[in-house]
Amino acid sequence: MTAADLLVAVLWIGLTLYALFGGADFGGGLWDLLAGRPERGAAQRELIEHSIGPVWEANHVWLIFVITLFWTGFPGAFASFAATLYIPLTLAALGIIARGSAFAFRKVTAEFRQRRLFGAAFASSSVVTPFFLGTTLGAVASFRVPADLARGDVLGSWWNPTSVLTGVLAVLSTAYLAAVFLTDDARRAGAPELIAVFRRRALGSGLLLGVCTLIGLPVLQVDAPHLFAGLLGPALPVVVVSVVFGVLSLGLLAARRYRLVRVTAALAVTAVLWAWGAAQYPVMLPGLTVPAAATEPRVLHLVLWVLLVGAVLLVPSLLWLYALFQRERR
Repeated sequence: MTAADLLVAVLWIGLTLYALFGGADFGGGLWDLLAGRPERGAAQRELIEHSIGPVWEANHVWLIFVITLFWTGFPGAFASFAATLYIPLTLAALGIIARGSAFAFRKVTAEFRQRRLFGAAFASSSVVTPFFLGTTLGAVASFRVPADLARGDVLGSWWNPTSVLTGVLAVLSTAYLAAVFLTDDARRAGAPELIAVFRRRALGSGLLLGVCTLIGLPVLQVDAPHLFAGLLGPALPVVVVSVVFGVLSLGLLAARRYRLVRVTAALAVTAVLWAWGAAQYPVMLPGLTVPAAATEPRVLHLVLWVLLVGAVLLVPSLLWLYALFQRERR
């Protein structure tokens, strides 16, 4: 394995962690939107705030990590990516800003009308942001981001069947992960009524995610044949793993094994991302492979050493943060 391959693997790990942790936060915003009127949905919103409040800023570390690593290790590919997809990237960035600001302001304001306004902004941006992030992934996966940044289609690259499908699947994945995590959080909080609510939502969103994935396969076959061929070729074992964990997660939800389903649901979503990576590897952009896109070897080696030192400093503190807020609520 070359230094470029290792850096891509680390980048994909960062993308996976953002999809799991940041995705669950976005999904919490969706369920906040669907919680109902203030009186009826107060308990649900309180649980959502308690679950994501301590970690929502920390989870965005992974997005910054992925962008910085992509920019540093593969500058040419990043330039084409950013120049072609600046519209959905800008909309996603605005969504992240609006979401964070609204979440913070809603917690400190006591006026009912303002709380409703900030709550609506928080919830709607939690849906819009993963959709636009998903469209950028769909653009790359369908080979619509050319290596020559001057040839990029700033609209058609991300507004097409594959990108829209990927955006919808991203929103459904965040909803599913959030519902699974919130079900176990409700169990720890000793709230049986909330367990029932989020368990139903986890089952419903999980089934809907599976149906949309099946419906999307013919779309990929027509609109992104390279990706479709890769998923049925070198990435097929990973696809099978994703299906197995997805079905297992629904079974565990039905059996009320809420702690274990957190793991299987996360593995199912992780396998989807890694199936895409396996299907497209070693091509990063059309006509541009990972070795060709990588910067100088000495820069790659330096980045890898910095990542190692940074991981020693950062990862233990993040694990401690998550562990603190996963304890039983008293």
